[in-house]
Amino acid sequence: MNAFAKFVSLLAKDTKAMPAIIQQILQQFAQTTMLEWIGTITGFLCVYLAAKQHILNWPISVISVLTYAYIFYHSKLYGDAVLQLYFLSTAIYGWYYWSKKIREDDKPIVSFTNLEMLFTLIIIAILTVLLGTFLKKMTDSDVPYADGFCTAVSFVAQFLMTRKVLQNWLLWIFVDICYIPLYFHKGLLLTAILYFVFAIIAWTGYKDWKVTYRSFMP
Repeated sequence: MNAFAKFVSLLAKDTKAMPAIIQQILQQFAQTTMLEWIGTITGFLCVYLAAKQHILNWPISVISVLTYAYIFYHSKLYGDAVLQLYFLSTAIYGWYYWSKKIREDDKPIVSFTNLEMLFTLIIIAILTVLLGTFLKKMTDSDVPYADGFCTAVSFVAQFLMTRKVLQNWLLWIFVDICYIPLYFHKGLLLTAILYFVFAIIAWTGYKDWKVTYRSFMP
């Protein structure tokens, strides 16, 4: 990783050879810490495995969320930092719940009705207001409501994933796209790119889970 960072840093110094935006991107890559690399790699693995309904996504996610809890706290993304602790608890619960389904030789995927989705969106809206207001008044975050909104959507999407609700992937696609400019704003370029990849994986996960869901229908 260090050799790669040095190579990128040298490229970034060649100001005459590339546009300013490319220089900025290369400089952010050069400043990427080892912790962010660890969080990125484990984050990619756990989302990919979740899309494939593989139970190992949960133990790997434990490594990812602990890493990102530290990263987000020091980037003043307090909502996301606390969210990682929630992810830690859901990882343990999801690990147990999916293990139980494997023992029962049954891994049903459920789908929400329109009314249930409406109720879900109302919960997200309420959480956004509460979290955004709290972050604005109680922290030095410069993006309290954006952080609060993304945290609220992620909070609900993660719970729906543990219960194997099909629409969890639709929420993840949406919030992953929302996270990209937020992380770029915070200088977390590698994480921003990761969330672009997450959105693609989430779309694949939605299609795969939908096929499985339909296979259980009478």
